Amino acid sequence: MLILLASIHGRAQATGNAQTAVFRDTAARHGLQARIRAGDPDNKQYLVEGMTGGVCLFDYNNDGWLDIYVVNGSTVRGQSRKSDPARLHNYLFKNLRNDHFKDVTAESGAGDPGWGMGCAAADFDNDGDQDLYVTNLGPNVFFENLGDGTFADIGEKSGTAHGGWSTGCSWGDYDRDGLLDLYVAAYVKLDLSLPPPSPEENRFCSYMGLKVMCGPQGLPGDGDVLFRNRGDGTFAEVTRASRIEDPGYYGLGVVSLDYDDDGDLDIYVANDSNPNFLFQNQGDGTFSEVGLLSGVALSGDGLEQAGMGVAFGDYDGDDHLDLFVTNFAQDTNTLYKNLGNGFFIDVTARAKLSDSFPYMGWGSAFLDYDGDGLRDLFVVNGHLYPEVERETDLTYPQDDLLYRNLGEGTFSNVSQRLAQPKSVGRGTAVGDLNNDGALDIVVSNLDGRPSLLYNQGTGDRHWLLLKLVGARSNRDAIGARAWLKSAGHRNQVQEVASGDSYLSGSDRRLYFGLGQKKRIDTLFIRWPTGVVQTLQNLEADQVLTIEEPD
Repeated sequence: MLILLASIHGRAQATGNAQTAVFRDTAARHGLQARIRAGDPDNKQYLVEGMTGGVCLFDYNNDGWLDIYVVNGSTVRGQSRKSDPARLHNYLFKNLRNDHFKDVTAESGAGDPGWGMGCAAADFDNDGDQDLYVTNLGPNVFFENLGDGTFADIGEKSGTAHGGWSTGCSWGDYDRDGLLDLYVAAYVKLDLSLPPPSPEENRFCSYMGLKVMCGPQGLPGDGDVLFRNRGDGTFAEVTRASRIEDPGYYGLGVVSLDYDDDGDLDIYVANDSNPNFLFQNQGDGTFSEVGLLSGVALSGDGLEQAGMGVAFGDYDGDDHLDLFVTNFAQDTNTLYKNLGNGFFIDVTARAKLSDSFPYMGWGSAFLDYDGDGLRDLFVVNGHLYPEVERETDLTYPQDDLLYRNLGEGTFSNVSQRLAQPKSVGRGTAVGDLNNDGALDIVVSNLDGRPSLLYNQGTGDRHWLLLKLVGARSNRDAIGARAWLKSAGHRNQVQEVASGDSYLSGSDRRLYFGLGQKKRIDTLFIRWPTGVVQTLQNLEADQVLTIEEPD
C-alpha cells in the first residue's frame, strides 16, 4: 500500500532575480554558539590538532526540522585528564523552528568529550529515530536515539567502538537485507603519550622550509573497517570477509553510492597522499577495489593527491553520479565525470575548477543553491599549518568557494555571494534548515565557532524537498534513487546517502530545484529492494514524504 504525505512548509522568500542569492553567516545571532578547538591554536605539534571538524544535519526528535550536531576536538592535556569537567565536548543544537537553535547537549547526553573527528546519522535499527555514530581519536561512540530526546552510547555493546584514529564514516545497506551497515575510515597510528618527531627524524615534519606538525607521510597508516548489521543491536566486523583491502592508506572522506547504477551500494574513500579507493560491490557480500581501473584513484595526470573530502552528484544532467574530491593547497581539487560505463575522467580544467590551487580544500557539497535545477558546488577551505603566515604568501584562515553551475559542463566562481569572514574551515553539511525551499550550509571552523550560512532566497523559483521512508528497505531509504522528469525543464537524478563531505553528513532529504515549473510531470523512485515506483503530476513548493510500497 502506498502512503503519500505532503506538507507545505512555506516558500522561499522572494529577493528578486535568483542571480542575487547570497549566503549570510548568522550563527551568533541564531544560537549556534560553540567553540571548536583542537590543541593549542598557536602551537600545534600533533597532526590531530589540525584535523577535527565533522558536522551532521539530522532530525533527532522527529519534528520535521533539521537539528545540528557539531563534532569537537580536544587537547593533549585534556585527553590525559579524563575526569576534568571542563573538557571539550561535541554539541547538539535543537532547531526551534524560528531560525534559532538551542544547545541541548547536556540534556540529550550527546556531548561526547573524546577527541572527535566526524559523524554520520542514520536509523540503524529501523525504529523511526535517527541514531548517531561519532568517530574519534580513540574509541568511537555510537549514540542510540532513545526516542525521548536523549541518547545512550552503545559503542561497546554494539561492537562498533573501534579504536585507533577513525575519520570519515558512512552508512549503507551493502547486502540489501534491509539493515544499515557501517564503513569507517582510518587515518594514522598516533600515540599522544609519545613526543612528536622532529624534522631530523622525519622529513615530513617540514613544509616550505617551516617546521610543522608531522604527517601523514612518514607515519604508519591504519586500515579501514566495515561493520555488518546483524539486526539484533550488534554488528560484525567483516572487513576481511568482504574483501575490503586497505594497506594502511590515510583515509578521510567517505561516501556510499551506487556509482555504476546496478542497484548495489559501492564505497568511495578519499585518501590523503595515497590513491583513492573505489570499492565496487559485487552483489555477493564482497567488494573489488577498482579505483585505479575506473579512473578515480589519481588525478588526470596520474598523480597521487591529498584527498580530504568527497561529494557526489549529477552535475551535468546525464543521469550518472559524478565525484568531486578536495585536496591539499598548491594543488587543485578534482572533478571526476562519470562516463556511465564504469569509468570516470578528470574534467577539473574543462569544468573551470582549477582556481582552487591556492586553497586547501576540506568539506564540499553539490547543491542547487539557486533553485534552477543544476547542481552547484560549495568548498570549505583553511590551511593545515598556522606557520604558513610567518614566511609565505599563504594564509591560515581562507575564504570558502561557491561555484555556480552554468549548465554547459562548466562552473563560474561566485564566491562573492558568501557573506562570511575568512576562517580555518573543515567539515560542512547542507540542508534546508527552515523548510523554506532554499538550501542552507553549516561549516565547522577550527579554533573558532561554526558558520551558519542561511540562503537568503531563490527568488521566484520553485522546488521540491523529497523525504523517502523505507518499508522492506532500510527505513532511511539510503541507496534509493529518484529521477525527476518534467517537460520543458532539466531532468534530475539524486540518491539518498548518509555520510559524505569531510567527516560530515548532510540532509538525507532530496532537494530538486524546479526553476519556473510549478508542477512535476513524473517522479520515478527506485527503492533499495529494486522496486520502481512512479508518481505523476505533483505540485511544487512542498516537503513531500513518500513511503515505500508495501
